[in-house]
Amino acid sequence: MIAQLPIVSMVMLLGMALIIPLFKRRNFSVTTSLGFVVLLAVWVLTLLVLWHVRVEGPMTYRFGNYEAFLGIELYIDLFAVLFVFFILSLIMVIYVYSTGDATEGVAEKEYGRYYILLFILLFAMLGIIYTNDLFNTYVFMEILSITTVSIISIKRKKENYTASFRYVMLNEIGSLSYLFGVALLYMVTGYTNIGLVAESIGQHWTAYPANATTAIGFMVVGVGIKSAVFPFHVWLPDAHSTAPSSSSAILSAIVVKVYILIMIKVLFRVFGLSVLDVIPVSTLLIAVAATGMIMGSMFAMAQTDIKRMLGYSSVAQVGYIVMGIGLISVLGLQAALFHVVSHALMKAALFLSVGAIIYKKKIRKVSEFNGMGFEMPVAMVVFTIAALGMIGVPMTTGFISKLNLGLAALDGGQAVLVFVLIVSGFLNALYYLPIIINAFLKDNPSQIRVMRVEKIPKTMLGPLVVLGALIVYFGLFPGVLIRVLEAVAASLL
Repeated sequence: MIAQLPIVSMVMLLGMALIIPLFKRRNFSVTTSLGFVVLLAVWVLTLLVLWHVRVEGPMTYRFGNYEAFLGIELYIDLFAVLFVFFILSLIMVIYVYSTGDATEGVAEKEYGRYYILLFILLFAMLGIIYTNDLFNTYVFMEILSITTVSIISIKRKKENYTASFRYVMLNEIGSLSYLFGVALLYMVTGYTNIGLVAESIGQHWTAYPANATTAIGFMVVGVGIKSAVFPFHVWLPDAHSTAPSSSSAILSAIVVKVYILIMIKVLFRVFGLSVLDVIPVSTLLIAVAATGMIMGSMFAMAQTDIKRMLGYSSVAQVGYIVMGIGLISVLGLQAALFHVVSHALMKAALFLSVGAIIYKKKIRKVSEFNGMGFEMPVAMVVFTIAALGMIGVPMTTGFISKLNLGLAALDGGQAVLVFVLIVSGFLNALYYLPIIINAFLKDNPSQIRVMRVEKIPKTMLGPLVVLGALIVYFGLFPGVLIRVLEAVAASLL
């Protein structure tokens, strides 16, 4: 029975997307309330699965009881269910926020479509993480891509259409690249099931090294494009800056990370250390990551639009995660997974706090944030906490992330990466600190010098406070999360 709960969760999410049109004539708050109930129910089911996997170990579910090489198989281990639980937890916070800002800039007649897309997007992400088949991963990736581009273009503006077109073109290249790699693996092994490919890759690697090497190259490049790994990042700033703020938070904090999780599955579960030790994957990933960490921050420094700045910042932060993956060690992978969680919290807090300011003040330019700490203290305090985390200031999750990555780099004999981490943190400070300083120390145009809690919906304030508190909490008490992620990393290597 417990093995069927992931399927039940996915069906509930898809079912919610299908029934939203039935509530078209009712007050829209009824739809959003029902949607939250569905999310809460799926969250509880996932918590039960997480508890079961933690106690009993991984479990497999096969549709129709077909053999693995014929049918569709789900593999639910600690890695999968832990990140599904985290995604659902963060989505619930962002969902509550979205009901307050009316999805920022989306026409009222599009509200229903927006939430339909949101639930389909969640369905696809759960499918990607749970599936144990490379081709089915591709299918869910396509569903996720189509849903994402629809969410970006739901605001009927020229810049949204341009960003959507760029997203479609580049992400389809990524999808086809990944699919070509899967085809090469199928040609070599005769399987697309991840478990069966992993069992046979060793012997087929020695017989067909060129095919296997080409396959890993195409698959990693494919998901690298989709996760905005430098230099494949060109679609991200426009897509994340033009989408509604709640969507920007989802895209940057969660969707990009799902593709990173695919990369981890491909590298460590499909090919494994026996193959990774032979080809220079580690060197290439570290080189790309280090470049992205620096260049993403430099591009962010040049931006005048706050959301575009946050978009380029995500490019740099993806570099941190890829660096941890590239170290090919338990410490490195644990640090990468911790930064997946850490960056998701920080970037969601940044986009939502900026979204609250856009909602109230209708401003987007960095130069317009002078004195904003007095007009919107809650939003700016949360922004400050998240920004200090991105810099790597102690007492935030970002500091723990960078500390873990630095220790993993030293353990792997890559001391130069510690220098890269320091330089990247300094560059982060150059574009985040001026905003913070100007917000609290400079006068604003209206000359308001008395702090008062901003008058915005409580459904927007609550999620901001929760995210700010979590960034500090995991910065002060990261032990439990680090131990769990270390167990996850050890199970993958």
